[in-house]
Amino acid sequence: MIDLREVRSVTEFQRNLKEHVGRLQHNKSPMVLTVNGRAALIVQDAASYQDILDRLEKAETLAAIRTGIAQLDRSEGIPLAEAEARLRKKHGFSR
Repeated sequence: MIDLREVRSVTEFQRNLKEHVGRLQHNKSPMVLTVNGRAALIVQDAASYQDILDRLEKAETLAAIRTGIAQLDRSEGIPLAEAEARLRKKHGFSR
């Protein structure tokens, strides 16, 4: 969640860069940067950003697994040997 108290102009952020970077690393919450009074950028520490990417990847993987299970429940699957052959052909791998 974005803390609305953490809204700064790009100019103010640049003027106090070290202070803001320290705050971002300590608080682990993103900061909104504005240009001409409108939200333009979100900045956050690298570890928090990586955590978001990891969570997104996990959610996408789980969604794909659920889709696959639903397809199998509807008898839309293909035999493993056929799937392997298709993947090998598509990606140019041989045994």
